[in-house]
Amino acid sequence: MLKLRHDAPPLATPYRLNPDLDRAALRRAYEEEGRVRVYGLLEDGAMQLYEHFLERTDWIHLINVEGGVLELDPEAKAALSPEEWAAIEANAHERVRTAFQYRYQALRVPTKEAFAHLHDPLADFARLMQSAEMLDFLREVTGHDGLAFTDGQATAYGCGDFLTGHDDDVDGKDRLAAYVFGLTPYWRLEYGGLLLFHGPNDRTVEGNVPRFNTLDLFRVPRQHSVSYVTDAAPHRRFAVTGWLRGAA
Repeated sequence: MLKLRHDAPPLATPYRLNPDLDRAALRRAYEEEGRVRVYGLLEDGAMQLYEHFLERTDWIHLINVEGGVLELDPEAKAALSPEEWAAIEANAHERVRTAFQYRYQALRVPTKEAFAHLHDPLADFARLMQSAEMLDFLREVTGHDGLAFTDGQATAYGCGDFLTGHDDDVDGKDRLAAYVFGLTPYWRLEYGGLLLFHGPNDRTVEGNVPRFNTLDLFRVPRQHSVSYVTDAAPHRRFAVTGWLRGAA
């Protein structure tokens, strides 16, 4: 995941924040609910990033397993027999009953060392997330004045992918809030893949349907999950996800 501070290279991307966003209203919603969805975050560039995700063939499947994370690049997954993949899926579903579990695809944002020399749309979006303009916007909306940097990864949820309940609170990470930049042009609620916010004792839930050019922000800790993507989904649910972090 990306960890860049204010010594990131200059912003040189087609991405531009929407100047018409009502920042005061967004701040009020975040203060009242601990979360807010920003519609139309970018004035330009969102479609370019979406098309880049469609073209990428190096997505890594990530599956939580006993003792660590199983990472399968396209070649490794293609090498599995149907029986081997079925066993992996069965194990993942078994763990859902008793433990934290996930299955989705990801692209890692470049490391700092590679960052200055790379200008594909994902690297450029990561650079935007480190820009003074974006960090100031995030501080203004969330009130997290201690925000020092963001990190993140590209994610794709296809049929059978999911992320069970968790609150993102990890010792030593100084996560102030989480973000999900949605890049899904068309999606019905019935497809699954919803960003769900859990009520007390998991007795109630509220959720957001995947949308295009939206930014979900929510305080850490906050119990949330991504619901199972059904076989009805015509394409993957794309996003860039990560955290707003303090200086620790």
